[in-house]
Amino acid sequence: MSTAPDVSLWLLIGLPGSGKSTWARHFLQTAPAIAYISTDQIRGELFGNEATQGPWPQVWGQGTYQMREAVRQSQEGELHGALYDATNVRRRDRRRVMQTAQSLGFTRLLAVWFDVPLGICLQRNQGRSRQVPPAVIATMSRQLAGAPPQPEEGFAAIYRLS
Repeated sequence: MSTAPDVSLWLLIGLPGSGKSTWARHFLQTAPAIAYISTDQIRGELFGNEATQGPWPQVWGQGTYQMREAVRQSQEGELHGALYDATNVRRRDRRRVMQTAQSLGFTRLLAVWFDVPLGICLQRNQGRSRQVPPAVIATMSRQLAGAPPQPEEGFAAIYRLS
């Protein structure tokens, strides 16, 4: 009797400048059979620039499509899941991603929490070509501090990187 393959979604959580995308690039070099779903990349594809926020329903729709494809490819043995690269600082946003992921067929949800101090994120942000307004990062920091990732959210594991 064969069983359906385990389909994992790695949910990155952290402030802009916390190192999520850099970590993802290194992770994917060692685990290339994982789909990379990045809201920044989706914005770049849809609007010609990763910095252009554009209508969130369009970004979310493309992200959902990419998740669906990652599940299909994982079930066919081509992939071993997906990595979802977004800030995911608000619990309700994580819940939406997780519920959608499970409805599409992801069976294992893993959090990678980039617990990096606000000051370091602000400093890194200053050195970026595409900067996020510091007030936005500060607001996100408060949101994440008020609702850090918890096992009760449904994560099989939470990896806290600092």
